[in-house]
Amino acid sequence: MSNFLNYNGWELDFFDKANNFRDYQIDIIKNNLSGSVVEIGPGNGSLCEKYNIFCERVVLFEPSKNLFSNLERKFKSNKKIELNNNEFIFSGKKFDCFLLMDVIEHIKDPKILLKNLYNSLNDNGKIIINVPAFQHLYSKFDKDVGHFKRYSKKSFLGELSLIQPNNIKMKYYDSLGYFLSAISQLFFLLSSKYNKNYKNGFQKKIKLWNFLIPISKIFDKCLFNSVGKSLFIVIYK
Repeated sequence: MSNFLNYNGWELDFFDKANNFRDYQIDIIKNNLSGSVVEIGPGNGSLCEKYNIFCERVVLFEPSKNLFSNLERKFKSNKKIELNNNEFIFSGKKFDCFLLMDVIEHIKDPKILLKNLYNSLNDNGKIIINVPAFQHLYSKFDKDVGHFKRYSKKSFLGELSLIQPNNIKMKYYDSLGYFLSAISQLFFLLSSKYNKNYKNGFQKKIKLWNFLIPISKIFDKCLFNSVGKSLFIVIYK
């Protein structure tokens, strides 16, 4: 995961302030968290602040030097949370859960990583994953923040060719975010200038999207999670 060493995560500050969205993510993942949890690529730790109450022990593995420093400042007095920036997780230790929220898309070929994580699970353990959904929504933003691809349910199954999970559950969520992203892509097709300057007003766009998350949650239920800006996956051992 050496490609993360110099990752500065400029976009994380914007998304970390999107409390409606972060709370929605916690609602989705919390029932799958238990025991010892390793979060890979926790960024600034905004999700860990919310979910650690559901776990017995949390290890935050963050290879980015800049982001690791942020985590040290934030969690230095929390005895429940262990910080690590070395690839120790494949050294024979076992855990109940691995959490990768918006990490897999940064890895060109995650098959070996997923195999190693699966082999590092205790019996009945889980790998919880969140990835951006649908390749046709791939944008300049995706490219700029180091996303190799976006995923559908079918394409993600292709990343599991080296393991044989006991069960897999997947669902899309944030349907309104999907439609907003589709509209954004339409503007891109009509105007290359729009795509080049997507950072203009970026904070306002995030605030608007975050404000609409409660509506998106209703849409998700009405559409039976058949479409969404993000894809949530749980891999069971």
